[in-house]
Amino acid sequence: MKLPYGIFRLLALALAAVLTALGAMGCTSAIIGADATRHDRTILWKHRDTGHRHNFVERVAATDTSMAYVALFNAGDTTLREAWVGFNEAGLAVMNTASYNLAPDTARVRDREGLVMSQALRSCRTVGEFEQMLRRMIATGRPLGVQANFGVADAEGSGAYIETSDHSMRVYPLDQAADGMLLRTNFSFSGGNRRRLGEARYADATALLAEPLSRREIEPATLTEGLSRSFFCSTDSTDYADGRHPLAPDTGDMISRRSSSASVAIELARPGEDPRESTVMWVALGFPAASHVEAVTLDSVPAQLRPTTAAGHSPLCDEVNRRLDRALTKSPLRSGVGKRKTENSNQPPQYHFDMRYLLPLMRSERQRSMEAYRRYRAEHP
Repeated sequence: MKLPYGIFRLLALALAAVLTALGAMGCTSAIIGADATRHDRTILWKHRDTGHRHNFVERVAATDTSMAYVALFNAGDTTLREAWVGFNEAGLAVMNTASYNLAPDTARVRDREGLVMSQALRSCRTVGEFEQMLRRMIATGRPLGVQANFGVADAEGSGAYIETSDHSMRVYPLDQAADGMLLRTNFSFSGGNRRRLGEARYADATALLAEPLSRREIEPATLTEGLSRSFFCSTDSTDYADGRHPLAPDTGDMISRRSSSASVAIELARPGEDPRESTVMWVALGFPAASHVEAVTLDSVPAQLRPTTAAGHSPLCDEVNRRLDRALTKSPLRSGVGKRKTENSNQPPQYHFDMRYLLPLMRSERQRSMEAYRRYRAEHP
């Protein structure tokens, strides 16, 4: 049956809106140089936002031609093809954030970032080797299929964001950062002033990290227990987790978002250490504010982070997703809170967080995380 043009147009617009909402997912991330951290180790952090709410962590074994690595994967990726953040036996760590101002919406090839990062973890030992790999890919002339800020760091202390699109890349080295830290959300500095998604979250992260950065005391907990549990909005200088707000709007202007699905902080080996023994990846699966971290090493992945069902779901992520569902509400808001616009729309937020439920849960999960940190430090002085 042929649809009338008016109905067809409405359906097309609705589909476009859905695809835009699904595509406009992003992340908040940072690379912190060793001299700005409490334990003198470079840290690579990714607070992941995605349409894939189910994640797991798994180890990929070495072969005759590739290195072993551990990484975060989407549920359903049974062949472990697309890594979204991880590190390998050489001590190279890599992540990405989607960038929305590097390429037009009509980009023909898309969403190959996970494949690129898996290849890097299999074959690259240093930031320089990763950069060379990207240059070789771009030199083929074929669309690379990425629009991303790749964050990369290695056991030699080097780090960089490489803003990469189908046919170009620009490197921002960590050692050229004035304060020893680089941040990225969902825009690229090389992409101009349009479509700079995530500017509010960039400002949030900058404000939240200012004090620990000035003291040179950033540690993984600063990120997983601070920023990834944050409901601070720099746009209106409001902290919705201060105990005075029963509900917090999911506007996209805060680091914690309905689409947040993991927080990962990789603490790299110091120069001279064996990266296979000294690199650790702290992982909070699911909505980070309602989760807790577990320590992942090259040879040890906690069972609750690994896939245990046919669909590739992990126990911790399943549990935390149930908590997120409990925390979300579409109830009308009082005091005008619901009138704030979302990051990608002129409409008020569709969802809100029930902070009366979340705050006690955040406190208890933070305690579990801090115990995990203490236990690991005691075993790895």
